Amino acid sequence: MNQWQVATSAEAFAAAQFARCGWDISVQYGANQPEYDLVAVDGDRMLKISVKGSKDGSWGITQSFKKNATYHEAADRWLAKHGEKTIMCFVQFKGIELNELPLMYLATPQEVCEWLKKAAMGRGDTILHVKHTWTPKAQAAGTTDKIPEKWEFTQERLEEIANSTGV
Repeated sequence: MNQWQVATSAEAFAAAQFARCGWDISVQYGANQPEYDLVAVDGDRMLKISVKGSKDGSWGITQSFKKNATYHEAADRWLAKHGEKTIMCFVQFKGIELNELPLMYLATPQEVCEWLKKAAMGRGDTILHVKHTWTPKAQAAGTTDKIPEKWEFTQERLEEIANSTGV
């Protein structure tokens, strides 16, 4: 898959998963999308969902905010661009067969920001990895950063996030 196909597939899987959880979905189309790709509605509750797809085990998050900034400052700049009703849905295709669902994770922008700051033994990172062990030459040599298990897309996780965003 090329990057466009990854992004398109990720949005489709995300929309389907929210619908499977009983949420109504509205998909944005067009060249000038704001900070989110989907809107999910459950009764009076509403979430704006930013979908990020990947086929290599990671998602670049804050690279564009890194110029003249530390990793922590880049994460804070990225976080400032997100509203309180926006959540992140990460969709991972690496190692997933065609007849399998991709790995999917839900997180608030605040959780992503905190994770990025803790990465690499607190130095920070611009990339969110499903699982990454740092090489001997890295500052965090021998340590492994991994997405928290609680971020796995489940009905319970969706409810937790929906209830915590003040929707």
